[in-house]
Amino acid sequence: MSVTSMVVLGLSIALVLLLLGAFLATLRQDRKGRTSTPPPAVEVAPIETPMPAPVSVPGHAGTDYTDPRTIRVGDRIEVHGSPARVLGAMHISWQGHQWTEYLLRDASRRLQWLSVEVRAGDPPHLEVLLWNDVPTQGMIPAKSMLIMEGVEFFPIERGTAAFRSEGDTGNPDRGLLDFADYRASDGRLLSFERIQGSAWTASYAQPLPPGSISIVRRAS
Repeated sequence: MSVTSMVVLGLSIALVLLLLGAFLATLRQDRKGRTSTPPPAVEVAPIETPMPAPVSVPGHAGTDYTDPRTIRVGDRIEVHGSPARVLGAMHISWQGHQWTEYLLRDASRRLQWLSVEVRAGDPPHLEVLLWNDVPTQGMIPAKSMLIMEGVEFFPIERGTAAFRSEGDTGNPDRGLLDFADYRASDGRLLSFERIQGSAWTASYAQPLPPGSISIVRRAS
């Protein structure tokens, strides 16, 4: 091999080694950069707490459940699943307000009054109350607070209303009734009534939620 060829071969090998060294240096620098520099943070959307289910709005009488205002004398109904028959009704009017009280007889032949009234409000609401007699022991409704069976009741309404009877109520066909309504601090209701100046009677009220009354069979 000539001297010239050996020189050329040596320079070629040196050039290859130089290029290889430069490549390795670049590769090491690239690896070092990747190790020391943390990868960019990936933005993760916060997890949102699911919204609570919408509160169900009150149903509508006549579409979602039986409208108690459509009860008629002679109907057979169910109150909280217990059967009862509507013996009579009293249609009452006082200072522009009207409501109806139905006399019920349940399977055990117990008599109860069911009152149905549209109460003022925004919007107006239907109030349905089931009344149970309580012994008055000669009590009369006071114009201030009174105590019944150890519970304090405070007056809310009183007056004299006109009524018209339908069916069997034990009362005259038409007349006047005095009433006095009270409420306890826990929401319990107490009402005194007397017909045509007779003795006072008293009863507690149990509010009935929508859908608790159903008409089983209509009067013929």
